[in-house]
Amino acid sequence: MTAPTNPDTASIRVRIAPSPTGDPHVGTAYIGLLNFLYARQRGGKFVLRIEDTDRARFVSTSEQMIFDALRWLGLEWDEGPDVGGPFGPYRQSERTEIYRTHVDLLLASDHAYRSFETPEELDAMRRSQIAAKLPPRYNGAHRELTPAQIAAFEAEGRPSVVRLKVPVEGETSFRDELRGAIIFSHNNVDDQVLLKSDGFPTYHLANVVDDHLMQITDVIRAEEWISSTPKHVLLYKAFGWPLPRFWHMPLLRNLDKSKISKRKNPVSLIYYRESGFLPQAMLNFLGLMGGGMAQPTEQEIVSKGISVKQGDIFSLAEMLEKFDFQRISLGGPVFDLTKLKWLNGEYLRALTPDAFFQALRATLFSDDRLRRIAPLVQTRIETLAQFGEMTHFFFKDDVMPPPEVFLPKNRSLEETLAFAAEQLALLEATSFTVGELDSALKKLGAEKEWSVKDNFMLLRAILTGKTASPPLLESLIVFGKARALDRLRRFLDHQKRLANTRK
Repeated sequence: MTAPTNPDTASIRVRIAPSPTGDPHVGTAYIGLLNFLYARQRGGKFVLRIEDTDRARFVSTSEQMIFDALRWLGLEWDEGPDVGGPFGPYRQSERTEIYRTHVDLLLASDHAYRSFETPEELDAMRRSQIAAKLPPRYNGAHRELTPAQIAAFEAEGRPSVVRLKVPVEGETSFRDELRGAIIFSHNNVDDQVLLKSDGFPTYHLANVVDDHLMQITDVIRAEEWISSTPKHVLLYKAFGWPLPRFWHMPLLRNLDKSKISKRKNPVSLIYYRESGFLPQAMLNFLGLMGGGMAQPTEQEIVSKGISVKQGDIFSLAEMLEKFDFQRISLGGPVFDLTKLKWLNGEYLRALTPDAFFQALRATLFSDDRLRRIAPLVQTRIETLAQFGEMTHFFFKDDVMPPPEVFLPKNRSLEETLAFAAEQLALLEATSFTVGELDSALKKLGAEKEWSVKDNFMLLRAILTGKTASPPLLESLIVFGKARALDRLRRFLDHQKRLANTRK
């Protein structure tokens, strides 16, 4: 049986809850736009909550990047960590006592239990299930511990987690506003961890507690969370709370219909901002995802001379007027970079000359960027005209060095590309400071038996297209992590395509 939903007459409140674990993702902007539109169309509130309980992946600078990227797009929130509001705090790391209090309520009502397995015991459990060709999941071994057993584990000093006690039999259902009723058998719902051994909540607990206490009426999120929703429904029912309405939006897809990922498309909003995409174009492009905006009718095409492509161009104000959530298609919207570039070109050509100049000055040729680049080349040029020759790679969209530039004399193409892939993985995981980059790259070179000269030369060639350039590490920092990673990925993809043509 489905728990009751919040009444339709309730004041609309929606939220996005990104995690500060790296660059802000285009998926965050996509879901953020949908929540923004839903709230503004209905006179409701749009809330930004920061889900920062994953301390292992926490990135200290990520929260501000999230704020900056969403504001770059024009998505302003009514409540959040930086603007306050009546339901704060809006950072989950500042709400840990709230979660622990609610966990105590679940333990007292027998809707949750403490589990003391060691990592080794859990790993052995998973391996035995895989060997038996069973889906790996927690087997409920500590579900009915006696007080004496709990005391014994505590005496050993074993850390514990708190798990949701999912009913052994039956099913849980909920209504998805785009899909109708969805039913999950309890056989397919795990006893999910709610409180980790470090005292921080998991996504599931914090999400439900925060949504209820912040009076969220509509949960609008990506469809990948559908499988987690029965756990959330069970938590709402355990607390005796009404359900919000659930809207699970179709995932952004690559051209091959796979889930969008950084392996096939840049997914960092920072990349698009620093590469010269206009926020209006990006917002327009995201508004096309899912099909909520109606295409021009045949009558409009004939009577007004509107082309289908022209029908793809609309402002945020037009989205607020015309976007219809009931029109959303459940087929995965394609994040087509070619179409985004076309759309951005249309916006660029529509600018006045002065506005186009201002767009250049605000991005590629900003005072801040030029001030950071100038010291890198000042001692390496003899005329100001040489500045462009020395720094062109900072401003170009694509650089593709030939083998005579990037291939060391004593290395094969295969081992060079394998090492470039190692460099990409390392840069993804490394903070972009001169010290961190220098240490990490030299350590990688030593492990893979690459000299510092060949190591740095390869990266320099991929980034700049040349064997001579301003200082490499300083150039990487000015170039920016998002664009540097994209350049390496493009290089590796290009080499892979060349290899396929040679077969």
